[in-house]
Amino acid sequence: MIYRPFLLLSLLLLLACCTPHVLPPVQFAAPERKIDYQSEVQPILVKRCVVCHSCYNSPCQLKLEAFEGLERGASKKAVYDADRRQTMDPTRLFIDAQTLPEWRSKGFTSVTSNTAGCGQNNSILMQLIEQKRTHAVLKKDEDFQPEKDELTCAQSEDELGDYLAKHPNRGMPYGFPPLKDEDFNTIAGWLAQGGAGPEGAAKAALMHIPREDQEKIDQWESFLNQTDAKHAMTARYLYEHLFLAHIKFPTESNFFYELVRSRTPSKAPVSVIATTLPYDDPGEKHFYYRFRKIHATIVHKTHMVFELSDQQYKRFHDLFITPEWLLEPERVGYDPQISANPFKAFEQIPTRSRYQFLLDNIHYMIMTFIRGPVCKGQVALNVVQDHFWLVFLDPEHDLSVQNPGFIKSNGDLLEMSLLKDDYWGLFLSALKREYRKKSTEFSKKRQQYYASHYRYREPGACAIWPGRQTRAAGKCADKAEEKDWREGTSKDSPLLTVFRHFDSASVEVGPRGNLPDTVWVMDYPLVERIYYSLVAGFNVFGHRMHQASIRIYMDELRQEAETYFIDFMPKNRRYAMMKEWYGGMDLQQVSIDYRMSDLETGFVFKTGDPKREFVEYLVEQHFDPETAMHFDRNYLRAEEDYPQLLNSYSDIEEYYQGFRAVSKPGTAFLAKVADHNANLAYLRIIKGAEKSDKDLFFSMVVNRWHDDVTTLVAEEEDLRLRPELDKATFIEGFIGSYPNYFFEVKEGDLPQFFDMLNNYDGSEKYLMLLDQFGVNRARPDFWERYDEFQEVFDKSDPVQAGLFDLNRYYYRARVAQ
Repeated sequence: MIYRPFLLLSLLLLLACCTPHVLPPVQFAAPERKIDYQSEVQPILVKRCVVCHSCYNSPCQLKLEAFEGLERGASKKAVYDADRRQTMDPTRLFIDAQTLPEWRSKGFTSVTSNTAGCGQNNSILMQLIEQKRTHAVLKKDEDFQPEKDELTCAQSEDELGDYLAKHPNRGMPYGFPPLKDEDFNTIAGWLAQGGAGPEGAAKAALMHIPREDQEKIDQWESFLNQTDAKHAMTARYLYEHLFLAHIKFPTESNFFYELVRSRTPSKAPVSVIATTLPYDDPGEKHFYYRFRKIHATIVHKTHMVFELSDQQYKRFHDLFITPEWLLEPERVGYDPQISANPFKAFEQIPTRSRYQFLLDNIHYMIMTFIRGPVCKGQVALNVVQDHFWLVFLDPEHDLSVQNPGFIKSNGDLLEMSLLKDDYWGLFLSALKREYRKKSTEFSKKRQQYYASHYRYREPGACAIWPGRQTRAAGKCADKAEEKDWREGTSKDSPLLTVFRHFDSASVEVGPRGNLPDTVWVMDYPLVERIYYSLVAGFNVFGHRMHQASIRIYMDELRQEAETYFIDFMPKNRRYAMMKEWYGGMDLQQVSIDYRMSDLETGFVFKTGDPKREFVEYLVEQHFDPETAMHFDRNYLRAEEDYPQLLNSYSDIEEYYQGFRAVSKPGTAFLAKVADHNANLAYLRIIKGAEKSDKDLFFSMVVNRWHDDVTTLVAEEEDLRLRPELDKATFIEGFIGSYPNYFFEVKEGDLPQFFDMLNNYDGSEKYLMLLDQFGVNRARPDFWERYDEFQEVFDKSDPVQAGLFDLNRYYYRARVAQ
């Protein structure tokens, strides 16, 4: 009997441990007036919630760019799941379901449902917002990484209560200061009134299309829906390359549209045909290409603008409709073995037309590689260096364009892993390196074909596409008809810069930054294959072998692009240069059959630094000086060294002297703060005693050194990093979509700021300076600082700007001393 009390006590303790932590309903004063979602609630969500809850990396798939996403709610299924062995059903907002019951059947649960009484709210949304208000002050430093942390995605009060009992500091906004009282009361009052979305006139205004936009839509839909085979296949090619675009018409409105396939013709409401990939069979005997207005908040990480102007309309006719095609135009079906291979599906369209379309819009095309389905881009990005330049083979020198039969006879070697979908089939293909072998064999045949064509020497700089309007035309003796091909419509972009920010990236027009370690040359087959691998054929909902096989294939395509550049170098320097780019490793470990050109170079080199000499010739003598093709202030000539720091700074030239001084390899801050979430910062230099519109804004882009980028495993990538060789690039304006930090520095304090970057050692002295100049996520005024940066970005370019994403803001919430 003596054991009974102990047995009872143990039982009570066990029950206590198993009893859920019940959260009391949130108390608030009921509003006395009607609260409007569109004008009052949405602006709060945009500024404080959408900054993390958008795109596929939105925590719990709770997408708040539009009311439809808030109403849909949250899901426990993660879009980015590295261990997924089966393709999951796609859950794209506005595409894969249209009604609330359809989303509930897909596992989404409400975050706004309230079962408490008047003046109370127990919805998940309200509980998470209230939790942050009651736990706003951190007692110690804490880390917040929404893409890595254990998140609740709770579907009940009990589940949420248990989670918050374990993690009391994980209210919303996650890892940032709480909402202001007035914002909290607005949301609470709106939820108390039923949480309704836009209604009546407000909803009609949201979906309204201005008359001038509608006229352009009618014009383009008429063009895209012509019934003859030439127009039909042209429209299909354009759709597969523009399905992610935010279409802008040349009107006074600043609205954007998306191109979709619809069951309904023009004038009728759009009925989207939901297919996973743009080249999937639409499953309809008759379908139509339509434009649908985008009414969700524009977020920068997915904002890829493509203007459909009158000039573009003419250009598409000149490229696709006017020329005689290679074969008699005919509609091609959607056999997966054909549609997944653009070289077969669009074989009849002149190769020159396809490649020129890509070159006309190459900045947009490369941008889709980066901002496309890969919102969390490790699949695409750990295969590239942190900083490199891209140039393109001129169509007149691309033999696959000049002789389309070369592609036809080698079409099977251009097949990509997109042709397979089953997990084990791709697994076996990866083991056998099936698609890498095909790509390598194609590269080998290409080298042989080019060698037989040129015979003695590789072509020189004239083989690099100089853009549309160029001074190189006379030097390179272009063909008479070349003028017509060069009359494009988009921004001239014959050289692009790619910056990688660990698991995101950005692409800029022109040679930005200092001379990079690697340069790519891309031809038509390479651009098209990368596009279909990373964009058109990339299924973000696919299983891990789908994504791994693309990563393996991209490794081969990167080597191919690097090889094409090295072939312009002196023959006796090629192997050594390629080996240097891969950290000195045996090239046979990098590629199955790396094959350099056997021909002598076609460029006359005069220095011992051929890479620098060649790119400087391209920029300064080959590309047109009226374009953005000029070096920026980061570029150091061969005879230049990194400058010294100054004692004071008063203008932009002096700012850049300071920037260059702290951008050198081994700068203390770059080497010491070498985290994945420390690659991109925005800097505001305050010119006067107070902030004003005279202040200047810069992006600080950290370029992490990789010995090579051939590893498939993130942990192994860390072993290839060498922080002592990391460098930085400073660019006026805003680069990228995911800022890791904000800095605000008065002009008079720049010497201290540069000293911190130059000598940072993690000591208390420099941590205090970091607190002084940096905007840590724990600062009570964080949101005001963020709003200022966002506002300047929005005003700087209303068409291209979008909401920054804060999911990757530096994770350490530091409690100021």
